Order: sequence, then C-alpha cells, then structure tokens
Amino acid sequence: MSDQMFAIHVGDDEARSLSWSVCPRPVAGPQQVLVKIHATALNRADLLQRKGFYPPPKGASEIMGLEAAGEIVACGEGVTSWHEGDAVCVLLEGGGYAEYVVCDASMLLPKPANLSWEEAAALPEVFYTAYLNLAIEGALQPKERVLLHAAASGVGTAVLQLCRHWGNPVWATASASKLPTLLEMGAEEAFDRKQEDLFGVIREKMKQQGDAPVGFDLIFDPVGGAYFAENVASLRPKGRLVLIGLMGGRKAEIALDQILMRRLRIVGSVLRSRSRSEKVVITEGLRRDVWPLFEQGILYPVVDRVFSIRDAEEAQRYLGQDQSVGKVILRVDGP
Repeated sequence: MSDQMFAIHVGDDEARSLSWSVCPRPVAGPQQVLVKIHATALNRADLLQRKGFYPPPKGASEIMGLEAAGEIVACGEGVTSWHEGDAVCVLLEGGGYAEYVVCDASMLLPKPANLSWEEAAALPEVFYTAYLNLAIEGALQPKERVLLHAAASGVGTAVLQLCRHWGNPVWATASASKLPTLLEMGAEEAFDRKQEDLFGVIREKMKQQGDAPVGFDLIFDPVGGAYFAENVASLRPKGRLVLIGLMGGRKAEIALDQILMRRLRIVGSVLRSRSRSEKVVITEGLRRDVWPLFEQGILYPVVDRVFSIRDAEEAQRYLGQDQSVGKVILRVDGP
C-alpha cells in the first residue's frame, strides 16, 4: 500500500479554492483502524472550517469531513473487535474528504448491509446529533411534542424519523417548498419559516386544536438568537430548549422570570468538541437503540444529491444555497 493518498485541500487564495491532491496517508496507531473511504458527507461545519471559523479539535486531521463510510484495511495494535475487510461507517473529528482516514476503533459502527456506501455515509453525523439531543440532552419522554426548526436538514430528517418511531408528534419549520416532503416524512404540522409572525401562527394552530397547555415539551433548534425569545415563550412548563447551532445569531434577550416560573431548561449542545469518552457512550447507545432499525427498514438515510469528491467545490456551493433536503454526499472514487 502506498504511503500517500489523495485528499481535498483548502487553498491559500482569496476564494480558498478546493483541490484534490496528494498528501501523506495516515497510519493506524494502537486501538485505531485505517479505513479506505468510499463515501463521505457534507456538513455546514465544513463550510465554516473552510473559511477558517471552525478549526478541528487539537490533534484531529486538518482535512475537512466529519463522517465516512468505507472498509477497514488495517488494524492497529490492540484492536480485536474489528478486522480487515469489515464495512463500517464512522463519525470523525476531521479527515473525511480523503481516500483514507484513521479513527479510534471504539467509534466504529457497522455499515447496514442493505445500504449503499453513499447511504451509509449519510448516517453518522445526523443520527448522532438527533439521538444525543433528543434522548440524552433533551430527555424526551413518550408522547411529548417536539418543535423542530430547519427540519429539512440532514439532522432534521433524522429527528423526524426517530420521533415518528418513538411516538412523539413533531411540528416542523422549513422553507415553503420543503413542507410537503416533511409532511410525507411524518411531521404532524409544517410551517413556512419565512412567514410573518411564525410563532404566533404556530400557537394559534395549537389553540384551534384545543391543546392545553399550549406549547412544546422540547424544541430542537439550530437557529439560535433570532428564535430564542419566541422559543422560550413556546415551551410548556418543564419544557426543554436544546440549542445546537447559531445560524440566526449568537445574541438574544430573554425575561428570566419565564425560565424560572415555568421551570424551563435551556441546553446548549455540541458534538465535535466532546471528549472521546462521551462520544463512545453515544456510539454505544446508537448501536443498541438505533442501528438495528436501519436493517429493519424502520429508519433510512435521506440523500439529496451525490457528487464526486473531485466536485467538492460544487457540492459545497450547492449545500450553501439551502436547497437540499437531507444529506449531500461525496463519492470517493479514487485518484
């Protein structure tokens, strides 16, 4: 095996252009495996990292890419539960836009046999995020109602599926053109995020249905500042707001008495920068509670479009246009 590989690198030019070029191939150390990547997926974090706003954690690969599906080609010392030739998918701290990646064996998940490489690459980031923030951070209970923002994103489609399986009704917000798809996927109600007085429309719909108390038990939000006050006002007593992103700004004002008197919980949640031990616990929960549902056909990856790795520039441009429903995938098809 060559000691070199191809990977996507970010240029030093003003546009920070992407190139598919040669670099050293990583080597598996103790408790690690080397995976030959067949597909990876785009995440908005990649767009930020490319601009220099979201550096990888200390010690992680500088190459973009937070997930991958592929085949183990080498096992480091001490790896006994995985073997060369095993088909896997994995959440990464970086390094997915490449032919090969090294990862900790404890983070591996088996590739569902009924899925393609491209479909398997669409699973890790979104289902880790959905499972972590619904089941662990959000402590979601049976029949509790969820408000899901940016519901047509990869994470949003994973949240929808898990809630549908667990019996939790979801009210979703997204661009108007995506609402029919969300309803087909199981959203109980879907709302155009750009309509005037979005939250007022949502609360009025609840009143019409005779719900008491009006509101949500859990709100799953990647928007942040622009929605914060209205999110808090839309929670039921003991409700939880799980904040996973700041697409709508990082500052907000809120009357603290609302949080105090209704005993609300505001949870900030990230995934990439968590410790390895935390990620291993999440991985074990996913393998136990979620992964069997893929081969049973209960859960499925939502893939919007597949690009060649050589077209990563075009793929990132497409993701940034906010047109996709589900995941945008890069097929890694060799040098």
